Amino acid sequence: MITVNFMRGQEKIPVQVDIGMTIMEAARDYGDLNREVPGDCGGCCACATCHVHIDKDWIDIIGKLDESKSEASLVEYEKGFDPSCSRLGCQIQLTKEHDGLVVHLLDNYKM
Repeated sequence: MITVNFMRGQEKIPVQVDIGMTIMEAARDYGDLNREVPGDCGGCCACATCHVHIDKDWIDIIGKLDESKSEASLVEYEKGFDPSCSRLGCQIQLTKEHDGLVVHLLDNYKM
């Protein structure tokens, strides 16, 4: 297991996650985080309701948005879109390298 730290404003919410899950699954399966990351399409990259910001200290490890993928065509029209850190949580499968990852929830995220 690894820890993913979801940030709701200044509040850090650490979540224990099985390797192989996605950020969307981690948020959806953890209590009230599913209101900010509902994942309405179930992780099919079809709705963008799992839009999150990856912390600047982690973006090089996670990777920036690839403009040639369908993820980009969905997320670029979302409120709070930032090409430097916006990603869809359903498109990021977690590995042991992601232990300690910081993900900002958009409803309360302050730039």
